[in-house]
Amino acid sequence: METWQPTQRELEEVLELLRHSQSLDTNVQRSVQQRLEQLNTHQYFCCYLVYILSDLRQEEVPSRGLAGLILKNNIRAQWRSQPAQIRDFVRIKTLNSIGDPHPLIRATVGIIITTIVVEEGIQSWPTLLQTLGELLVYNDAYVQDGALNAIQKIFEDSGDRLEKHEHIEPLLPKLLPFFRHEVGKMRGLAMNAINSILMVPDEPITCVIDDFIVELFQRAHDPEEEVQKQLCRSLTLLLDAHIDKMETNLPNVVTYIIVKTQDANEAVALEACEFWLALAENTDVCREVLAPYLKDIIPVLIKCMRYSENDIHILKGYDDTEDAMVPDRAEDIKPRFHRARTQGQEGTADGEEEDDDDEGNTEWNIRKCAAASLDVLSSIFGDEMLPILMPILQQALQHPEWQVRESGILALGAIAEGCTQGIEPLLSELIPFLVRTLEDRKALIRSIACWTLSRYCHFVVSQPHEMYFQNLLTKLLARILDGNKRVQEAACSAFATLEEEASSELVPYLGEVLQTLVNAFRIYQAKNLLILYDAVGTLADSVGAHLAQDNYVELLMGPLMHKWATLSDDDKELFPLLECVSSVASALGPRFLPYSQPIFKRCIDLIVKCLTQQQAHQNNPNGEDPPEKDFLIVSLDLLSGLAESLHQQIDPLVAQSQPPLVELVRVCALDPTPEVRQSCFALIGDLAKACYHHLSPQVADFITILSANLDSEQISVCNNAIWALGEIALKIGDQMKPYVPHYLANLVLVMNKPNVQRTLLENTAITLGRLGIHCSEEVAPHLELFMRTCCFALRNIRDNSEKESAFTGLCMMVNANPAGCMRDFIFLCDAIGSWNQPPTPLREMFYRILLGFKQNVGDQNWGLFTGQFPPPLRQKFASQYQL
Repeated sequence: METWQPTQRELEEVLELLRHSQSLDTNVQRSVQQRLEQLNTHQYFCCYLVYILSDLRQEEVPSRGLAGLILKNNIRAQWRSQPAQIRDFVRIKTLNSIGDPHPLIRATVGIIITTIVVEEGIQSWPTLLQTLGELLVYNDAYVQDGALNAIQKIFEDSGDRLEKHEHIEPLLPKLLPFFRHEVGKMRGLAMNAINSILMVPDEPITCVIDDFIVELFQRAHDPEEEVQKQLCRSLTLLLDAHIDKMETNLPNVVTYIIVKTQDANEAVALEACEFWLALAENTDVCREVLAPYLKDIIPVLIKCMRYSENDIHILKGYDDTEDAMVPDRAEDIKPRFHRARTQGQEGTADGEEEDDDDEGNTEWNIRKCAAASLDVLSSIFGDEMLPILMPILQQALQHPEWQVRESGILALGAIAEGCTQGIEPLLSELIPFLVRTLEDRKALIRSIACWTLSRYCHFVVSQPHEMYFQNLLTKLLARILDGNKRVQEAACSAFATLEEEASSELVPYLGEVLQTLVNAFRIYQAKNLLILYDAVGTLADSVGAHLAQDNYVELLMGPLMHKWATLSDDDKELFPLLECVSSVASALGPRFLPYSQPIFKRCIDLIVKCLTQQQAHQNNPNGEDPPEKDFLIVSLDLLSGLAESLHQQIDPLVAQSQPPLVELVRVCALDPTPEVRQSCFALIGDLAKACYHHLSPQVADFITILSANLDSEQISVCNNAIWALGEIALKIGDQMKPYVPHYLANLVLVMNKPNVQRTLLENTAITLGRLGIHCSEEVAPHLELFMRTCCFALRNIRDNSEKESAFTGLCMMVNANPAGCMRDFIFLCDAIGSWNQPPTPLREMFYRILLGFKQNVGDQNWGLFTGQFPPPLRQKFASQYQL
C-alpha cells in the first residue's frame, strides 16, 4: 500500500467535488454531498483524501483542508472496518504531512491523528507518541509546530485513556523547553498540552512536577495572552492534584490571580476566576490562605459581575425591548430531558437538584464565574465578609449606571445562603428595595431582581404575610406577564421557588395566581412555556387538593388541554407538558377524571409508537433510527400519575386500552434502558394499588422481572422494583410465598449495604415489613439479618398507611420469631416510639410485644433496660403503653 497511486480519472473527480463544495449554490452543494456519500463506500476513498491532503501541495489549500476534514469524518464513521493496509497508508501519509508549510494543513493533520487515536486507541499506533516526541526536536519550525499541535490534541482528547505512562512520561521533558520558546503560540500549545493531562489518574506529570512549576512561575509576566490563560488554568488544576507543591507559593499565586481576574482579555480573566472556585473546594486551605486577601478579592469579584460591553451586545434589545410577541428561534430553546419517576418517601432517589442560574441559558462567562465565586466564598467565610461587602453593595445599589446597580443586585443574591444570619437584620430594607426594583425600566435589572428575591424566599415566607409576602407575590405575578421575555423567564422561575417555600400558604391567593398563569399561556413563546409548565406543576405539588375546586379546575385545565391537543406526538415540548399534567392530576385526584381519557389514550399511543420504532430499529439498525426513549418514559410516568390520582376510577381506561396496557408494561419492563424500567416499575406498583386484577394473570412474570432488578448500584431502578414488590405483596397475600426465596436475600443485601440512599432503604424496609403480613413463615427466620437496619429506616418515615403496613408485618414476624429480635430489641422500641399516634390495632400489637418482653426479663431488668431510653421515649412508653 505504501506505493499506492490514484487513478487520474478518479482523482480528478474527487478534486472537482472538493472545488465545487465551496460553491454558494445550494443545489451544487446538495449534489456534491450526495456524491461524497456515495464515494464513502469506495474502497480507496480514504487513500484519495489523504493523498490530496499530503501530496498535492500545488492544489489550493482550502481544497486540501476540506479533503482532510472529510477524511476525519470518514475515520469516525468507518475506521475500524477499513482494511489494515489502508489504515497504515493513512497513518503514514498523515504523519508525513505534519510539517506542511500551511498552518491550516498542519492543524488538519493534528485533527486526523487525534481522531484515529480516539477511534482505535494508542495501542494500535504504538510508535506515534515516540515519533511525535522525536519531531519536537527536529530542526524545522513547521515540523515542531505540527508535532506539538498533534500532541496537544491527543492529550486533550485521549489523555485519560492513554495506556500506561510510558506513552506520556518520555514526552514531558521535551515539552517543558517549549515553555520558553520564542514564539508565543508554541509556548501556549506546550502549556495547553500539559494542562490536558494534569488531571489524568496516577498523575504522569509527577516525574517532572518540580521543573514544571518552575517553568510556570517564569511565565508570570509573559506578554502572550494564550500563555497567560494557560498559566491561570495550570494554577487552578494544580490546586486539585498537587496543592502540596503550591502551598509555599500560594500567597504569591493569590496576588497574581487577583490581578489576572481583572485582565482586559475576558478569556484570561475567566480562567483566573476559576481559581477561586477550585480553591474553595478545599475549605480549610481556602479559609487560611484567602482570609488576609478578602478585602482585595471581593471588590474585584463584584466588579467582574457587571455586564461587559460584549455581554450587552450579545443581549442586544433585552434591556428595553417589549419582545413578548416575538416567536423564539428553535436554537434558542434549551433541550429538555425528562427525569424518570421515582417512588419514595422523600424527593428523588438520585438526590439531584436543579441549578440556580441567574443567566437563563447563556454560556459560562466571567460574570457568572465571579458570582459563583462570591457565592462559595460566602459559604466559607459567612458573615465575616459583610463588613467588606456591604459598603461596596450599598454604593453599587445606588449607582447611577444601571450595569453597576445590576451587579450589586446579583451580588446580593449570590451571598443569600452564605451570609444568612448577618444579612437578615438588613432585609427589612433590602426586600422592599428589591421588590420596588421589579418595576425598573431596565429589563435586565427587573430580571436579576427576580432571581435575587428568589434567593430570599425562605425569609419572606417565614415572616407575617403582610410584611413582605403579599407585596412580593403581587409584583412577581405582574412580572410573569412582563412584556420582555427575559423578565418573564426570571419571574416564572422565581415564582416556582416561592411556590416551593410557601406551599399551602399560597392557598388564599390561588385565584389571582391561577389567573396570572392562565394569562401567561396566552402570551408566552415556546421557550418560556417550558418554564411556565414547571411553575404550574410546582403549584400543583405545593397546594395539592386545594386546587380541586371547580372554578380552579376549569380555569387551569382549559389552556392545558388546548396545548395537549395542539402538540404533535414528536414535539419535545410534550416532555414538560406531560410532567406538568402529571402533577396537576395528582393534585386534582378524582376531579381529573373528565380529562383523563384523551390523556390516557395519548400515552398509550406514544408507548406503542416508541415500541414499534424500537422493533424496527432492532430489525434494521442501519436503516431505522432508534426511538426517543424520553417519550416512552414520560408516558409511563404520566400513566403512573393517573393511576395514583384516580385510584379505582382508572379501571375502565385500563380495561378498554388497545393494545392492552398490561401487555405494553410487560414489554417495557424488559427494556435495556434503565430509566424505562424505572418508570415502568413505578407504573406496575401504581397499577397494583389501583386495579390489581389487571396485573393478576401475569403477576408471576412481573414478580420474576422485578426480582431480577434488585441491583442497588442502579438506585432508582432497584428502588422502584422493591416498592412495586411491596405493593404486589399487599394484594397477592399468601400467594407471594413461592416467590419470596427468589428475592429475599437481595432485599436483605440492600438493607445492610453501607451508604445506601435513604429512599431506597425506606422502601426496602417497607417491603420487608409487608412481606411479614402474609409470608411470616418464609421471612421471620431471617429477622435478625435485617431487624436493626429495618427499624432505623422505618423510624424516619412519617406516620402513614405505608408505615402502618410495614410495622404490622414486622410485629407479626417478631411474634413468629421472638429470638430474632432480642439482640436488637432496643432498636424496635426506638422505632415504635417514632409513632405519634399509631392506629389502635397496631398500638395493641406494640403493647403485646412490649409487655411480653417485660414479663420475660422481669420488672428489675425492664427498669434497667428502659433506663437507657432518652427521656421523651420513656415518657411516651409510660403514657401510651403504661410500661
